Amino acid sequence: MERLSLNESPAPASRTPQQNQQFTQNALGPAGPQPTGGPPQLPPQMFTTAAQLLDLTDKKLVLILRDGRKLIGVLRSWDQFANLVFQDTIERVYAGQLYADVSRGIFIVRGENVLLLGEVDLDREDDIPPTLTRAPFEEVFELKKKEDAKRKTGDKKRYDELQALGFEPEHSGEILF
Repeated sequence: MERLSLNESPAPASRTPQQNQQFTQNALGPAGPQPTGGPPQLPPQMFTTAAQLLDLTDKKLVLILRDGRKLIGVLRSWDQFANLVFQDTIERVYAGQLYADVSRGIFIVRGENVLLLGEVDLDREDDIPPTLTRAPFEEVFELKKKEDAKRKTGDKKRYDELQALGFEPEHSGEILF
């Protein structure tokens, strides 16, 4: 396996051993002290921690939580655990062809509850798909409750059928210590 610097691409397989050795020495950098311009900086795509949120700070984001809620707001702060603080947050509720927005203000989200996080395209933010219609929250909430009840009934039926075949549905077993 070759040792490459961040700016070098893999070399073709047709190099001689001497060229490979020279390439490896160039990739590792000089053996002496580093230049006085400061430590080398990693490109942003190299971060695999909560530090990736640095580029998203003060931008409008859409956030989907593990419980299915969809939030839209401006990311103001975050910590090493990816706990998030959103400002001017709205919760968008969908049911069938309807949707409604509920203002939530300042919203704090524990990092482990984040399922999806994405930046909102401000140029297309107001382009609502023609299949969706804005409706009063009460109407959308009632329709959503009916949809959830129907889904749960279907899940229960499916679980019963699987159990008859010898399978155990999710989250139905005993906790063993």
